[in-house]
Amino acid sequence: MKKKFLSSLNFVVFFLIGIFLLYLVFRKVNIQQVLGQIFEANYWWVLLSFICAFISHFARALRWNILINSMGHKTRAFSTFYAVMIGYFANMAIPRLGEVSKCGVLHKKDGIPFDSLLGSVVAERVFDLFVLLVLIFTVIVFQMKLVGGFVNQLVVEPLVSKFSNNISAILIAGGIIMAMILACVILYRVYNERLQQSELFNKIKGFLKGFMDGAKTIWKLEKRFAFLFYTFIIWFMYFLMTYVVFFAMDATSSLTIIDGLTVLAIGSLGMVAPVPGGIGAYHFIVKALLFELYLIPNDIAASWATMVHASQSLLIVFLGTFSYFMILSMKRKSNEQPQPN
Repeated sequence: MKKKFLSSLNFVVFFLIGIFLLYLVFRKVNIQQVLGQIFEANYWWVLLSFICAFISHFARALRWNILINSMGHKTRAFSTFYAVMIGYFANMAIPRLGEVSKCGVLHKKDGIPFDSLLGSVVAERVFDLFVLLVLIFTVIVFQMKLVGGFVNQLVVEPLVSKFSNNISAILIAGGIIMAMILACVILYRVYNERLQQSELFNKIKGFLKGFMDGAKTIWKLEKRFAFLFYTFIIWFMYFLMTYVVFFAMDATSSLTIIDGLTVLAIGSLGMVAPVPGGIGAYHFIVKALLFELYLIPNDIAASWATMVHASQSLLIVFLGTFSYFMILSMKRKSNEQPQPN
């Protein structure tokens, strides 16, 4: 009961944060003009972004399959794709729930250990975070004056100000964390034999071992080239999903390839923010980028961010729902097959 309450509270808090960010985005814009810009957009370019999105999602499923196969387990590409899309759909409700959900789908369907699946997902996320950081660094270098000043004003300066004003609290918190780690190590060594006899301890130990085995899969991959190739396809499609939609509106059609990379890199921070589906956070960051860096009018910047986020969200809802029913259908067919005597 307590866990459900905390989960619900977490959702409500971050959802309200997203709504507040949406309020900041739209408080100084003409809503009628925003809607007008969205309705007048050329949706052939949005449709093209759907195709790019589908390719990126399927490439992510194929890449995950490589990690799963490297652990000695087998699953079909479409099963993994359905699990990935169900995970994306779940993330729209509760951030990070998708990672658990897609692991649960494959665990139930193909009997792959949940802890190993979760470890492989963490390995993927860490690798993608590295790619995102490289991308952010690249666009800052190529647009030092524009992006460097933007990131410094919105991120670096506020963080430095907070840290400098709370340095003593940070040091105390760090000392407490170090003391807790040291105490855990000492307790483990003193009560090691007793812990080994505990069923709960052995379950936790087994889970962590499976988790680490999954997380280490990238370092022992035999198909590293294929893994890197699918990673390139994923991020290249992410870029195209952003860039082609520039042409849907006249005001953004003159933006360049490097501008597309910039919006992708910095805008991705809004999608990884702990708000349901990136709502509010994505709109806030992308609108600020278009308005502050590229001098796109405020109303149009809000319209473009809203159109991109809404269209991709609708695609995830459609593919996630479709994938859910496909998994149910596959499970039903599997149950209807006659069992060998």
